Amino acid sequence: MALPSADLGDGTYRNPVLDADWSDPDLLCVGDDFYLTASSFGRVPGLPLLHSRDLVNWTLVGHALQLLEPAKEFRKPRHDCGVWAPSLRHHDDRFWIFWGDPDHGIFQVNAPEIRGPWTRPHLVKEGKGLIDACPLWDEETGEAYLVHAWAKSRAGVKNRLTGHRMRPDGTGLLDEGKVIIDADRIPGWFTLEGPKAYRHDGWFWIFAPAGGVETGWQGAFRSRGFFGPYEERVVLEQGDTEVNGPHQGGWVRTGAGEDWFAHFQQRGPYGRVVHLQPMRWGDGGTSRSSEAESGGGWPVFGDKGLPVAVHRKPRLPPQPPSAPATDDDFPGGRFGRQWQWTANPQDGWATQHSGDGLRLSCVRTVDAHDLRRLPNVLTQRLPGIPATVEVELRLDSEEPGARAGLAVLGDAFSWIGLQREADGSVRLVHRFAESVAMGAPPTPSGQWGRERDAAHPREAPEGRARLWIESGAGARCRFSYDVGGGRQPSGQVFAATPWRWVGALLGLFALAPVGGGHAGAASFTQFRITSSFR
Repeated sequence: MALPSADLGDGTYRNPVLDADWSDPDLLCVGDDFYLTASSFGRVPGLPLLHSRDLVNWTLVGHALQLLEPAKEFRKPRHDCGVWAPSLRHHDDRFWIFWGDPDHGIFQVNAPEIRGPWTRPHLVKEGKGLIDACPLWDEETGEAYLVHAWAKSRAGVKNRLTGHRMRPDGTGLLDEGKVIIDADRIPGWFTLEGPKAYRHDGWFWIFAPAGGVETGWQGAFRSRGFFGPYEERVVLEQGDTEVNGPHQGGWVRTGAGEDWFAHFQQRGPYGRVVHLQPMRWGDGGTSRSSEAESGGGWPVFGDKGLPVAVHRKPRLPPQPPSAPATDDDFPGGRFGRQWQWTANPQDGWATQHSGDGLRLSCVRTVDAHDLRRLPNVLTQRLPGIPATVEVELRLDSEEPGARAGLAVLGDAFSWIGLQREADGSVRLVHRFAESVAMGAPPTPSGQWGRERDAAHPREAPEGRARLWIESGAGARCRFSYDVGGGRQPSGQVFAATPWRWVGALLGLFALAPVGGGHAGAASFTQFRITSSFR
């Protein structure tokens, strides 16, 4: 592990507890174990599964979704589509994850153990704009429910939550649904989404954020019946802290009886990092409803409704410091769980072998000059702290125009790597492409914007290079390389940019121009991320 844990080693922790793009987190407790999942959008495998024993030290233990469906829709990158805001639950001795795909509907997968085997995605409800789905099994009555939000870009409506009765086996819905919370009727509320449903103290509760990812707040709603009417309070907001838009996540109760709430903070190119807030049940929060009932029993998040920066850890047995893995030696050509493709993978992109190192085939493509359109980029999250990324690259392909490299990938991208020239030589190249509106149509040439040189090409005599990206404050990236004469800087500072909903990604790739036959491969070894955090 190269990146630091949030555990400060003195009985306290600092936020964020997951300092990278673990978007829209939800979590639960089963016995002595805590599990967390997050949005994975168009990356594969999807639905990451994290494990902890203390809510502070986390490891990535797998993924629940091996392919995005419908499979043909995700043969090419759809960076901001796919899996939105999943909900993780444990019911009837099984783990369940529900999510909304804004273009296809509400899906679920389930498994007897967190590591699987997970079922294939089951379409619970087909439709456009159905997002942020969460099930609720009422253990008192045996009834099952589902609540979801709406994406205006697909459905034409937003700022409302719809509730359904659900089959207890989670396979379908039993009615057409009813709007149970219409935030257009609540003064000052907008973009209500991301609901999580619970039963507590005789009430139906829905925790749901509003106000948008950059500047929003966390709301809590309660009703004596699932279909309402609901009263609401704001239970977490920025106030005078530096944590913008603290909202959207899940509540968990530990075996010791403590309550905690995990949520995200939008941090531009770093995506949505995860914070952990202490929580208690009292009479906290701020009512924004003229019809709200008086009385106690409302949740209080953080420090009287404001996010905490440092706090005592949950009262649980001490755990060794840990954070999701980043480094990889690619033993036998296999890559670790931290890596995801930018679309559904195809056979032959990565080949196993007897030694160490990742061997990527130089996939032939018409999109060789735009990494944003490539499905065969192997990515992981950009750390939310200053860090140095490095990898060793060898270009084995003899195909003119074949190239491979290390990239920072977002709405804009920059990469450094090796390219085979027409005369057979190999050159060190560094290229970039400016940010574009990803929803806009491509240019007449079929590209969103072709890449350009960020530095003058240099010869790499042995077809090898050591590559570095230093990511500093604000995800401003400096590139450097060594092709045998020592480490040298390359090009200007590049400011990483996110996609619309996804933070910037680190990526490894290999490609070749359109042509016939196999185009060879490139090998990557000793991938490392070293923290510069102090």
